[in-house]
Amino acid sequence: MPSPTSPTPVELTIGLGYIPDVQFAQFYLADQAGYYRDAGLEVTFENKIDPELITLVAQGAIDVGIADGTSVIPAVSQGIPVRYVFTVYADFPSIVFAKASSGIVGAADLAGRKVGIPGQYGSSWIQLQALLAGVGLTPADLEIVPFPTYGQLAALEQGVVDAATGFVNNEPIRLELTGTPAVVLALPPDAQLPGNGLIVGQEALDGPKADAIHSFVAATRRAMDEIAADPGVGLEAAIARVPELATDRTAQLAVLEATIETWQNEYTSANGTGAIDVAAWERSIAFMTDLPDSPVAAPVTAADCVDATFAAQ
Repeated sequence: MPSPTSPTPVELTIGLGYIPDVQFAQFYLADQAGYYRDAGLEVTFENKIDPELITLVAQGAIDVGIADGTSVIPAVSQGIPVRYVFTVYADFPSIVFAKASSGIVGAADLAGRKVGIPGQYGSSWIQLQALLAGVGLTPADLEIVPFPTYGQLAALEQGVVDAATGFVNNEPIRLELTGTPAVVLALPPDAQLPGNGLIVGQEALDGPKADAIHSFVAATRRAMDEIAADPGVGLEAAIARVPELATDRTAQLAVLEATIETWQNEYTSANGTGAIDVAAWERSIAFMTDLPDSPVAAPVTAADCVDATFAAQ
């Protein structure tokens, strides 16, 4: 008797953003361990910058991408048909950091200080405004120093600025690996913005690949939970995908561990890895809409931006 043939796998193109990196370890592990294959998927990874990913996902050129909520909200307000379907960074990864020796211990200590930032746009700019608003300050209370080529870490190391914006799993880690203790100023739980997560185009959600995308999300969640339990598994998966990461395992493990810490907060601990806190999205939309230089072009709601059914367990 002829042996039964396996169904043809569904091809999915996944946009991971920027460059191959240890922060994408869960995708590499799910691929290498066969979780995607076992779910009937054939996955291809592409690396693109955040704004480009949103456009490509909306057009259907990429099936699933990664973008943070502060990029999704303005995009949806401009009529770009994307939905956020799974939380990866439950805690917003953009932060402000400084040397521990600076005397900066809280957001209020930024008043009158020089703060380096790539520019007055994007997630780092929105996070800085949210951080300051929590202590009754505005950017006008600081001296903003722009670094359009992202040289704010070097500027802080050299004493050109007192603090700088960055990502919790990047610049502060790099600073401390040089032997300089760092202080990190992150948003408090009641002011969290929606961090990076998986996005899908509305056309894909309504199309024949919807079930495959559900399977992709579930397989990725499985890998995230395994890496959270054993970061070393994630490190090895990342090195297998990006061999040059093996040149500094200590640094890469530190970055991965800092990344893992962002995957869970009080909400996801109660509702499961990847759960979408809709109330936090509504609060963030209101905050971003009220900013003096608001990137929100037209009224939107959380229901316009997210589809929480993919993250349900």
